[in-house]
Amino acid sequence: MRAFLLATAAFSTLATGTAAQAAEAEGELKEIVVTAQRRSENLQRAAIPVSAISGDALLNAGISDTANLSKLVPALQIQPAGGSTLNIYIRGVGTLQGNSFGENPIAYNFNGVYLARPTAPVGSLYDLERIEVVKGPQGTLYGRNATGGAINVLPKAPVLGELGGDVTLEYGNFNNKRGNAAINVPLGDKAALRIAGQIVNRDGFLSDGYSDEVGEAVRASLKFEASPQLSVTLVGDYFHLGGKGVGSVLVPGTATPAGFPVVSAPPIDSLIGGSDSRSTAALQAFTAGLFAPPFCGGPGGFVTSGCVQPPRGDGFNDSKFYGLSATIDADLGFARLTVIPAWRQSKPRFLTYMPGFRGEIAETSDQTSVEVRLSGPDDAAFSYVVGGFWFSERQTATNFFVQGNLSTTRFTPDLDTDSLAVFGQARLRLADTVRLVAGARYTDETRRQSTSFAAGGLPGPVFPALGVPATGRLQFDKITWKAGVEWDAGPRSLVYANVSTGFKAGGFFVSLPPNNSFRPEELTAYTIGSKNRFLDNRLQLNIEAFYWDYKDQQISFVGGIPTPTGIGSGLVTINAGQARMYGADVELQYSVTPNGTFSANVQFLDGRYDSLVFTALSVSGAPVRTGCTITGSRAANPGTPSPARFYDLNCSGRATVNSPRWTAVLGYDHRIDLSGGLGLVLSVRSRIESRRDLTIDYLPETAQSGFTNSDLLATLEGKEQRWSVTGYVSNIENNIVKAGATLRPVLNTVYAPLRLPRTYGIRGTVRF
Repeated sequence: MRAFLLATAAFSTLATGTAAQAAEAEGELKEIVVTAQRRSENLQRAAIPVSAISGDALLNAGISDTANLSKLVPALQIQPAGGSTLNIYIRGVGTLQGNSFGENPIAYNFNGVYLARPTAPVGSLYDLERIEVVKGPQGTLYGRNATGGAINVLPKAPVLGELGGDVTLEYGNFNNKRGNAAINVPLGDKAALRIAGQIVNRDGFLSDGYSDEVGEAVRASLKFEASPQLSVTLVGDYFHLGGKGVGSVLVPGTATPAGFPVVSAPPIDSLIGGSDSRSTAALQAFTAGLFAPPFCGGPGGFVTSGCVQPPRGDGFNDSKFYGLSATIDADLGFARLTVIPAWRQSKPRFLTYMPGFRGEIAETSDQTSVEVRLSGPDDAAFSYVVGGFWFSERQTATNFFVQGNLSTTRFTPDLDTDSLAVFGQARLRLADTVRLVAGARYTDETRRQSTSFAAGGLPGPVFPALGVPATGRLQFDKITWKAGVEWDAGPRSLVYANVSTGFKAGGFFVSLPPNNSFRPEELTAYTIGSKNRFLDNRLQLNIEAFYWDYKDQQISFVGGIPTPTGIGSGLVTINAGQARMYGADVELQYSVTPNGTFSANVQFLDGRYDSLVFTALSVSGAPVRTGCTITGSRAANPGTPSPARFYDLNCSGRATVNSPRWTAVLGYDHRIDLSGGLGLVLSVRSRIESRRDLTIDYLPETAQSGFTNSDLLATLEGKEQRWSVTGYVSNIENNIVKAGATLRPVLNTVYAPLRLPRTYGIRGTVRF
C-alpha cells in the first residue's frame, strides 16, 4: 500500500500542472458533479467508487430502459425476470427475483427516493441529468437494501427564468419507434415548471413476438424558490409498461447427468421464441423421453397439452407506476436542511412465460417514506451529514405459477414492512491534505405476512382451494458503519482507503412455517483507490482495488416447497453462508486531441462462494441436473407421490453468479468541425465480457460465454447544437447474448431471455 501511495504522489507531481494551467489547456476533460455522498461534489473529489453517466450519454447509447443500463458500467449486470421485474447485480452481489416477496440488494433511488419493488425501476430513463452507480455497501448514507451498492437516477430539475426544451424522435429496425420531449417554463421570477415524457414502441425480436418494448411515461416537476435560503421542488411521475413482455428461448441441452435426453432445441441465435411451434415441438420431443407418472398418460412420456404446459403466445404486460415526492432545501446558515417526503405506488400486472412456464402476478404496493438530512458546510474543517429515514410499505398480490397439470402453485401474499433508521457521517480535516471519515447507521426493521397458498397436480386437483394463511412477524436491527481516510496526493490527485459495511434484512418466502424465512445478509468491503487528473487536465485515471467479505448472502432459486395441499414449486430463498469477491477497477479518459476523447473502463473480478449448500426436488426421483456436487438424497415429504426425492447439493467453491472475470467498456469520440458552424461527431463503443454463470445450477446452458458488443454512431450537429441527426448501429457483431437463465422445475430444461441482437436506426433532436 505504501508503494502505491508514493507512486501516485510522484506521478501526480511530475505530470500535473497547476489548476490555472489545466483550466487554460485546450481539450480539457469536463468536470462532473455528483451527489453520491448526499452532498454536491466533484466526481474526482468523491472518495468512493462511483461511476457517473450523463443523460446525453444515455440518449446516445439508445438506453431508455433500466435493463440495458449495464452496457455502460462494467460492474453492473441487470437481468429481466419476467414482466417488469429486474434482477440487479453489482460485482456478483444480487439475487433472483420472481414473485411478490423479492427485493434487490442494490438500492435503486429515483430523484432521491428509494424504490423498494424490483418491478419499479422501469420507465424512468428519460430527461435525466445523470445516473450514478455507487459500488460497494452503502450502509451509512443509504442504508436499506444497499448491500452491494446503489443506483441513483437524477432527473433534470426545473430551471428558474429559462424557457426552452427539446424533442427527440427515433426510428429503427424491429419497427422501433420512440420519442422524448421536455419543456421548461418559467413561472415568474421564483418558480419554474418542467414537463417531460417518453413513448416507446418496438416490436419483439423473438419469432413469437416476445421481448418487445412498449411504454408511455410522463413527469412533471415544479420548483419554487421562496427565498435564497429556501426552495421546494415537487415531482410527480407516471409510467405504463405494455406489450407482450420479455420472452425467452429453449436452450439446447446436454445429456448430463446420465439418463437425461438431449434437448434438441433450435440454436439460440435463430431467435426462436419459447412459444414458437418449433420450440414447443422440441419440448414435446424432450419430455417424451422422461419418466411419466400414470396420471400424466403412463409410459411414453409427458403430454405437453396436459401435464406439461409449454409457453404460449398470450403473455402480456399491463403494469402501472405512480410517484409523488417533494424536496425541501433550507439554508439554516450553520447547516443545510433537506427533507424528502415521498409516496409511490407500483401496480405490476403481467402474464409471462419467460422462465419456461406460466407466471401471473397482479400486485399493488404502496410505499411511503420520509428522509431528513442536516448537512454542515463542505469546506469546513469538520463537515457532516446526519439524518433519519422512515419507510413503510403495504403489499397485496396474487401470484399464480402453472407448469401444467403436473404442478401448479398459487398464493396471495399480504405483506407489511416498516423500517426506521438514524445515520450520520463526518469528515475531519487533520491537515491541509489529510481527512478522516467515519459514519454509522442504526436500522430497525419489522416485516409481517399473511399468505394463503396451495399447490395442485401430482396427481390431485390442479386448482385446489387456498389453505389457511401462513402468518408471521420478523424483526431485525443492525448497526452498519464506515471508516476511512482521504489524502490529496497532488493538486488533482486523491488517494482514499475505507472499510464499510452493508446489511439487508431477512424476510419470508412462500412455504409452510417454520421453514419459510431467511436471515439477514451482511457485507464488509475493504477499498483503496486513487482518482487523478494529469497532463493539464486531459488525462483522467481512477484506480480502485477492493475485497468484499459476504456473509449469509440471500440466494433465491425455483425449488420444491411444502404447501398445505402437497408439494409445489416456488421461489425459495436461502442464506448461502460465506462468499468473497476481490478485484480491481480502472477508469481512464484521455483527451487525445481537442476534438477526440478515448475512454476505457476495465474491471477484474474474482468472486467465489466459500459455502453454498441447498436442496432441490426431483419429481421423477432421478438425480437432478446440476453442475454442483450431490451429497445425499431422501424421500420427499409424506403426501408427495413416489418416487419424488429431495437432493442435497453443494456448490461451495463455485464462482458467484453474474461475475465475469474480465469486463471492459472501451470508447472513442471524435468531432470534426465543418463549415457554417456544423459539426460531425463519430463515436465507437465496445463492451467486452468474459464467461459468467447466470444461475446457481452451473450447467453449460446456464452460462454465458465471453462476447463483444460494439456500437457505432455518426452525429451531424447544427450550429450551437440546436439540432442533431444521429445514425447508429448497435451490437455490430450481432452476437446473441443471454440476459439470464432459468432451469424449469420438474423438466430441468433451461430457458433464457436474450439481449438485443443487432439494431440500427436514425435519431433526430431539436432544442429550443
